[in-house]
Formats: sequence, structure tokens, C-alpha cells
Amino acid sequence: MTVSPTGQWRNWAGTATANPLRWYRPNDPSQLADALKTAERDGHTVRVVGSGHSFTEIAVADQIAVDLSGWSGIIAADARTGVVTVRSGTTIRALNAGLHALGLAMANMGDIDAQTIAGAISTGTHGTGAKLGGIATQIEALDLMLADGTVITCSATERPDLFNAARVGLGALGIILTVTLRCVPSFILAAHESPEPLDAVLEALDEHTSANYHFEFYWFPYSRTALVKRNNRHQDTPAPLSPLRQYFEYELMENKALDLICRLGRAVPTLIRPLNRLSSSVLSPRTYSDHSHNVFVTSRNVRFVESEYAIPRAALAEVLGELRREVPKLSDSIMLPVEIRVAAADDIWLSTANGRDSAYIAIHQYVGLPYRAYFDLFESIVEPHGGRPHWGKMHTLDAERLRSRYPHFDAFRAIRAELDPAARFTNAYLNKVLGPIN
Repeated sequence: MTVSPTGQWRNWAGTATANPLRWYRPNDPSQLADALKTAERDGHTVRVVGSGHSFTEIAVADQIAVDLSGWSGIIAADARTGVVTVRSGTTIRALNAGLHALGLAMANMGDIDAQTIAGAISTGTHGTGAKLGGIATQIEALDLMLADGTVITCSATERPDLFNAARVGLGALGIILTVTLRCVPSFILAAHESPEPLDAVLEALDEHTSANYHFEFYWFPYSRTALVKRNNRHQDTPAPLSPLRQYFEYELMENKALDLICRLGRAVPTLIRPLNRLSSSVLSPRTYSDHSHNVFVTSRNVRFVESEYAIPRAALAEVLGELRREVPKLSDSIMLPVEIRVAAADDIWLSTANGRDSAYIAIHQYVGLPYRAYFDLFESIVEPHGGRPHWGKMHTLDAERLRSRYPHFDAFRAIRAELDPAARFTNAYLNKVLGPIN
């Protein structure tokens, strides 16, 4: 195990930093247990930093930072049942590669694969699909290490209350050691992406979400156009974009050119609105098919800040309508698009889709541009609809306001107090959104 007293931590977006007193990089559970015993002796708090892809301060480690990148890889896999156990420090990118080699795949995922599997599930990371849940709904069992170094297992049949809490646990209950997932046989996704009139997309929203395995769209503020993505399972041989077309569409247009446009807008803010409309006007249709993880994942190199809320799916048209009316009134213009996705209801206590079919609205602003008034406006619009913020994305809600939005909020807090009475696994963000351990 590597132990280092120095090294600043910074998340991907630059919205959170930390200067831990000490870093631990264990390669096995016994080394992690030793680190926790040292933290207990010294009275220090502990946070696992993951890959830094959360926009909130959820992973900020003020005292002890744990990096589990050395604890990675698939431990066991049954290709017949699809049950796979993976170490918690494994990135989703590495997990996808390992599953593909076994003829397996995740049933659903988001469009970023740099996160660790533990970090992704702990913050409620999701993809899109009206009949599909987030990544945490694919979990069969979890092994957690508690503050005293003991390891406990939870599943639907073994400590089910803990299982319902820990699948989206915010890193507040213990350190996840292994994740057991229910995977599916590898499959091909046929992708169709096209610019379409936003009004027409909204009018047929229920039809779109029910007719496609995975449906989402992006809307650039100040534009009447949406970029619509439909991904459906496909039986034929993969027909991916050519390397040249893939480079042009995703690396050149969606990264390099977009970053250049954003930099120009940041330098000359009066150009943001025409540049925003230009960005939506150059969207081009494309159709291709590939192995699922190659279709789900999109390269994201343009830096931004983000807020995302889950609302009841039935409220989506109303919320978007108000957002469309109010955003143009802001004094600071918005450079980047709004992303809309859907997910099925689940029973995970702190999942943003707990108990209700949900729509997700994610808003973005390019780094260095003003965003506070925009994010505050967004929060005020989703507030009457019981909006639930993504745990890894920027919001201002505290425990008092969140309690009313999660039926099992107090049950989660009780399990947290039981498993971590000394508040070893905490920081300022968790104290804010969960409240202190009594």
C-alpha cells in the first residue's frame, strides 16, 4: 500500500478541491482495514475519492483520502447467469472491456465510463430508458467495509434494509469493496441521432420514450431544435461509423469545435446566443450500430459545470416549457445544451427514481461563464414538482428539504448512525445533505 502525506485532489470540473492530511492507496482489503484503524486512532474522517467525476463536494477528503484504483478487476463471473462480481475501484470502462470479453454487458448505463463502479452507484448514476433503472438497479449484492475494518455483505435476502440503503449510499455507510451485478448477454445497439423540431419532440414524448429502449435529447437554449438520440437493440452485425466519420462527428465537432465556440463565447459574451443557435443548426443526422458500450459512451472533453434534477415523468413538458420561457430572460447567456432522459421507478431508498417513473433534466454551463442565476432558476422551476437533485451534481438543497422528497430518508439516516456512529465516513457535503449523525 502506498501512503502519501501530500497531493491535492481536484475533481474533473474544478468545482471541488481538497488537501488531505494523508493519502492511502491500498491494493487489498487488509491494507484498507489498516488505514481505517489508523484513522480511528487519530480521530480522522475518511473519504474514497473515486475518479472525481462528481460536480458536488461529495468526495472531498479533508483528512484521509483513499484511492482504490489499485483494487480493481473482475473477481468472478458466470456467463450463464450473467452474475459478475467486480472490485470497487474498477472503472466502468475497464468493466465494459472485461464484460465484453466474457460475452456479457450492462443492461443500461450513462454516457461517461471514467467513473469507478462504486462511485457511479453511490451517486445514483443512470442512463436512459423508460423501462430501465439506473446502474444501481443492476446490483445483486455488495460487500462493505465498516469503520472498524469489519466486512459485511448485503443483498435482497441478506440485510435487505442495508441493501436498499447502500445501493445509492453516497459513501456514507462504509467503503464498498465489491459489487455483484446482474449482467445480460452482449448486445448490439442501433443508434439513430438526428436534429428535430423541439415542439414535435415534446408533443410525442410519451410515444418516443415507449417506442425506444433508450431515448434522450439535447436542446440548446435559444434554439427550436433538439438533437434526438434513439438507441435500440439490433440483431445484425455491427455497422459502426467509419474512423474518419467518428473522428469528425465526435472528436472534431462535439469536442474541438464546440470547445472553440465556447471559448469564443466566454471571451465575447454577446456572441453566446448566436453561437448557441449556430451549434444547433450544424447538427447532422447519423445512423450506426455497435456493441452496446460503444454506443452508450460518448467522449466528453469540453469542461462544464452541471446540475441535474429528477422529476415525475408526467411533469416534464410543463417544466421544460417554463425553462424555455424563463432562460432567455437571464442576464447571463447559456452556452451549453440541456439534456433530457428518462428512467423507470425503483425501490432504492436514496435513488432519485425511488417510487416514481422519472424524467431527468440536466443543465450545463461552460467553465468560466456565470451559472449561479441559471442554476437557481432551474431549482425554482423543479421545486413545485418535488425535484430530486442528482447526488453528484450541483444543487443547494439540505437535509431538511431533502427529507420530504425521499420516503425512506430517516430510515437511511438510522442505518448510517448504526453503521458509522463515530461519523468516520463524512464531510461537509454529507453533513449538509444528510444532516449530522446524532
